Amino acid sequence: MFAAIEAGRRGRRVLVVEHGRAAGEKIRISGGGRCNFTNTGISAERFLSRNPRFALSALKRFTQWDFIARMDRAGIAWHEKTLGQLFCDGSATQVVAMLLADMAAAGVELWLGCAVSGVVRGAVGFEVTTARGLVRAGSVVVATGGKSIPKMGATGFGYRVAEQFGVPLVETRPGLVPLTFAEQELAWMVPLAGVAVQGQVRCGRVGFDEAVLFTHRGLSGPAILQISSYWREGQAVRLNLAPGQDVAGRLKGAKAAAGRQALRTALAEIVPEKLARHVEADLGVSGTLAEMSGARLEEVARRVQGWDLMPVGSEGYRTAEVTLGGVDTDALDGRTMEARGVPGLYFIGEVVDVTGWLGGYNFQWAWSSGWVAGQVV
Repeated sequence: MFAAIEAGRRGRRVLVVEHGRAAGEKIRISGGGRCNFTNTGISAERFLSRNPRFALSALKRFTQWDFIARMDRAGIAWHEKTLGQLFCDGSATQVVAMLLADMAAAGVELWLGCAVSGVVRGAVGFEVTTARGLVRAGSVVVATGGKSIPKMGATGFGYRVAEQFGVPLVETRPGLVPLTFAEQELAWMVPLAGVAVQGQVRCGRVGFDEAVLFTHRGLSGPAILQISSYWREGQAVRLNLAPGQDVAGRLKGAKAAAGRQALRTALAEIVPEKLARHVEADLGVSGTLAEMSGARLEEVARRVQGWDLMPVGSEGYRTAEVTLGGVDTDALDGRTMEARGVPGLYFIGEVVDVTGWLGGYNFQWAWSSGWVAGQVV
């Protein structure tokens, strides 16, 4: 949609073919229906790719501030949440409506509920086979997204187009997705389902300080979704349920001040009460703080702040917010998003091997890469 607007404003004759019944459905459902449309902290370090610097050209040429300016001109009110995340004050459908209005003003034609079954080279440009018939075009922009959330219509069609034209791919996998665990570890987590805590999750050298949510299937919440993009099978993650706190010191202080209280009572001042009771039971602690040695209290602190877990997998594309991997950036011109060696064929957005952090980064990549392609198609 964004590439179409830019191309249409340049006087190009533009057709957008969408196999879904409505345009911008991922925008509509994003951010709890309020669309986390960008982030104030856009930087190359917050994107995953074989070549993270590939995204820089597009991100610098059409920035988060440029998209914010468009929101302001459209009269769409917004606010900043934590960590630079920007959301609509009202419904995400306002963003969809803005894009549709801009498309219409630019003379862009939109075919909804129209599947594309093939893209081939024509005598001049390309021939695109659609449910409404054959379309001939000088340029084709593939903006099909990835495999994430198939119930929204996501498919691997864009990857098949790339392979057909000899454009290499980086292996794809679910990103920004809840992690799952084996029965032994899951048995510990299931009683805590629904408990959320501000925590820290690390995998190797990467860590995120955000909310962690226990579920019936494992762990979710922003910190888990973030680390899932870095996690690989066979790697452990370390969970800290009280980051930045001296848990051992606080427990020893509580023992000195009120030694007759139970561990769960003192621990509930640091973590949610349900979690405090669960840690106490799991460690087999009974009696009062006064009966616990300093070493035992330090053991409790280690459980709270250094819990090593071995995920066995993730919930997959069904709930993944993005798809990691995709069209290899080495095969694209970062200034235009055109495929090298295939003049007139462009790949933008999630279908490319560029994946942002949770928090508006992937939308900004969509706007920026779309804008870049729209200047040249």
